[in-house]
Amino acid sequence: MSTPRDDEFGFAPDYDSPIPYMQRTRDYYVAIGYTTAYRWAHYTEAPFQPLKKPLAKSRVTIITTAAPYDPGKGDQGPGAAYNGGAKFYQVYDGDTSKEHDLRISHIGYDRKHTSATDSGTWFPLPQLLKASAAGRIGEVSQRFFGAPTNRSHRVTLDTDAPDILARCLADEVDVAVLVPNCPVCHQTTALVARHLERNGIPTVIMGCAKDIIEHAAVPRFLYSDFPLGNSAGKPHDVASQAQTLELALKLLESASGPQTTMQSPLRWSEDASWKLDYNNVAQLSPEELARRRAEFDKQKEIARGNRAA
Repeated sequence: MSTPRDDEFGFAPDYDSPIPYMQRTRDYYVAIGYTTAYRWAHYTEAPFQPLKKPLAKSRVTIITTAAPYDPGKGDQGPGAAYNGGAKFYQVYDGDTSKEHDLRISHIGYDRKHTSATDSGTWFPLPQLLKASAAGRIGEVSQRFFGAPTNRSHRVTLDTDAPDILARCLADEVDVAVLVPNCPVCHQTTALVARHLERNGIPTVIMGCAKDIIEHAAVPRFLYSDFPLGNSAGKPHDVASQAQTLELALKLLESASGPQTTMQSPLRWSEDASWKLDYNNVAQLSPEELARRRAEFDKQKEIARGNRAA
């Protein structure tokens, strides 16, 4: 309920601000019985690599946390429940000249406010190809790369980030666009972006979890105030997807130093109350928390088995 002064001054409600995903996540896991707080990656400085050539002459790749669809790994369709069996644990790549069915059932996107019916919201390859055809970028690299959403900082830093760098160097990539989808995805792409920048490749992250990205201190971040799972634009809204990529490209060109954040002017909806829901323990009953604990334990066992296989 707005106060008379809010109405008079045109103030937005206090909850209409970036969702505090780190605190929400800590509180959520405590509420379902996990009392050891997760340590989010935190840096106060970031590496920065200026563009070596204009974007119109640059080779650009995508780094995604989405997973290739595998019909043998259970329900991965729109609206599917969290599916730990669909997770991947090693870096993969794909041919950008082909179509790909990438999905996000294996990660914690906002299942209440988005249904994962349009991969254009998390995998902007179609828009990047259009940008290449229009001469906005020089070309799309031969391959895109999949980054595992690993909770282990050490594995991301010592294994996955160097692997992605080696593949980027092999493809002579000039610029990388990173697209996370869940809270841990944002941390993963932040660590990968930092590694690429330290080794000569300019990057921009397109994401929705502002606190996680800025806590990890990245070179460039395009922030879209959308539910998780929509880092590349609104679903079934090609104009918003094109605008979101263009903003990311402009940020690559305009950032004069590290830790530069640009906020997209696009709004998810006029009603910002959707921001109150994601993993918010104040909105969840004890029964729902117990159900989620049981489901989390089940999915953790599935994922552990897949990792060992």
